[in-house]
Amino acid sequence: MDQRSWARVWAALGGDPGLCERVRLVPRVLPDGTGGVLPARLPVRELARSTVAVCALAAAEFGTRSVTGSTGTAVPGVGVDDGAVATAFVSERHLRIDGRAPATFAPLSRFWRTGGGWLRTHANYPHHRARLLSALGAPDGGGAPADEALAARVAAVLAERRAEEVEEAVYAAGGLAVAVRTPGQWSAHPQGAAVARLPLVGMERLDDAPALPLPSPGSGSGSGAGLRVLDLTRVIAGPVATRTLALLGADVLRIDPPHLPESADAHADSGFGKRSALLDLASRSGRASFEELLGKAHVVVTGYRPGVLDRFGLSAGELAGRRPGAVVAQLSAWGGPGTGPWGGRRGFDSLVQAASGIAVTEGGPDGEPGVLPAQALDHGTGYLLAAAVLRSLTDQRDGGGSRRVRLALARTAHWLQHELEGAREPEEPDEVREPYDPAGWLVETGGPPGRLRHAVSPVAYDGGPEGWARPPGRPGGDEPVWG
Repeated sequence: MDQRSWARVWAALGGDPGLCERVRLVPRVLPDGTGGVLPARLPVRELARSTVAVCALAAAEFGTRSVTGSTGTAVPGVGVDDGAVATAFVSERHLRIDGRAPATFAPLSRFWRTGGGWLRTHANYPHHRARLLSALGAPDGGGAPADEALAARVAAVLAERRAEEVEEAVYAAGGLAVAVRTPGQWSAHPQGAAVARLPLVGMERLDDAPALPLPSPGSGSGSGAGLRVLDLTRVIAGPVATRTLALLGADVLRIDPPHLPESADAHADSGFGKRSALLDLASRSGRASFEELLGKAHVVVTGYRPGVLDRFGLSAGELAGRRPGAVVAQLSAWGGPGTGPWGGRRGFDSLVQAASGIAVTEGGPDGEPGVLPAQALDHGTGYLLAAAVLRSLTDQRDGGGSRRVRLALARTAHWLQHELEGAREPEEPDEVREPYDPAGWLVETGGPPGRLRHAVSPVAYDGGPEGWARPPGRPGGDEPVWG
């Protein structure tokens, strides 16, 4: 495994360069021997390997320091198996619930040919679908039988309009649509230029507060045992990060507003190891419950549209002020407030791929846009986020201080397109590459949603956990209290 790509990420996380030698790779090839897993024009396999490698190394390092408190104790070896990584990066596709494949993209979440360029829309959630149709002036026929006719009406409307015009109209209505751009067009766009100036992983110290005490993990427990994590994230990237922290034994409590619908299928994939509760932060009782939870939390992870949570006093500075010593991790699509004209906009992996030029790079010879073999921006950013939280907690043991971590899907896209190295180099001649079969990294677990077939976590190190302590529950099915 060429270390240049992920060793640079480890350095960006503030990790000890000497620990890079603890990582070992198990490469895989497709059954027909044509190439490695996650094939694409862009180095997706290297992104996946790198993000999982630094996450596993951060977990192994954190666990060592948690048990011994010493920097001199050897960190366990870390294994990065291409098979486990490739399977986990499409975990939502492998998921089966009582044998049923989950719903993924809705009929109106797709590429459209407009009167001027291609457009990508996202309408998986009912409120986003309604806002999209309102902006386009296309009445909703309602229900699945009408979807085909509705798609035809939307296509007819878009055929008369330019992609950039629709992009702004849908955004103004609170919906989600972006014009498909080439890499050059995105680099010249004010948002693309602003994102390129960001660090891949933003990590900063907010104050001089002492680190919050963590109980030492007991025998047989994960490295994160005793760690309490408030999870205010949705969809894939944030939940992947907190799912990973739950794997390590952290008590992860996901909080959702009661008025905002969440996909039970998505929750079944990303809810392993966690509990899930509903809280209305706009109500007095909801705020009181949240403050009680915050008073015992070590980590708060947020993934809503930038600025949405600020009105509840949940900015990083305010959270650290009320819970000194906490680690606050913030995830955005486009970079966050103050980062270009789109910094505060909503966004999803598919939209970032379209706007940043990835869809053009991965497109077909006829000019139709394409996609990566996985929602790699989501999954990769999720593992980076977990790694940054763990490294912040490790650094706190020596230096204290409340910490803030910031990542953006668009910045991960820039890394994939312009900064990853080594992915195009052939494997070493003597490197043994085994065939890839996802069945080797799929297991079955029973739980409240039903009998689940799901991917195992790719985050592995010697002596580390082999699975989650609990299956996913139902969204909002738990009380808002620490376990």
